[in-house]
Parts: sequence; C-alpha cells; structure tokens
Amino acid sequence: MNLDIRLPIGGLFTLLGLLLVGYGLMSDASVYERSLGHNINLSWGIPVFLFGALFLYLGRRGSSGVHPAADEPEGRATEEREHALGLEREDGPRRGGH
Repeated sequence: MNLDIRLPIGGLFTLLGLLLVGYGLMSDASVYERSLGHNINLSWGIPVFLFGALFLYLGRRGSSGVHPAADEPEGRATEEREHALGLEREDGPRRGGH
C-alpha cells in the first residue's frame, strides 16, 4: 500500500481553502462588520489553499521511501547477517503468538 499521508491531508486543506476563498469572494461585506470590515474567510482561505497545494505537490513528487532490503547494500548485509545467525524464518512470521 503506497498511500502517502500528504495526499489526503493536502486534498483536505485544498478543499477547505477553496471553500473559504469562495465564501469570502461571494459573501456580502456586511458579514464582516464584526471583524472591522476585514474579509477573514478570504484572508485565511488563500494560505490554507496554498498549504494544501504544497502538500499535494510534495505528496505527488516524493516517494514513500520504503524499498525492499535486497535493493540496498546495507539491506543485503543485514539480510545475510540475519540468515547466518538463524534469525530469519523462511515460512514467515507466526500469528497469534503460537
């Protein structure tokens, strides 16, 4: 399973940012009397959207960083050492503690 946590988080923040920006652009100015005329939804919608877009970009660009041990020299050395010490089972891990 190659699900990078940055993708769902980025999607969530991007969607939330778009909702805030949309509401900030379409709402009446009288709504912002309590905030001294400052459009809070638009002011926070843009950074939230950019934060989500950054996470989506980083999630699409990067890899999970998980590679099979046999692909790296350190991993091959560890596998050989475990095999020599008898720490490695060919039938896989036991389940249920039996």
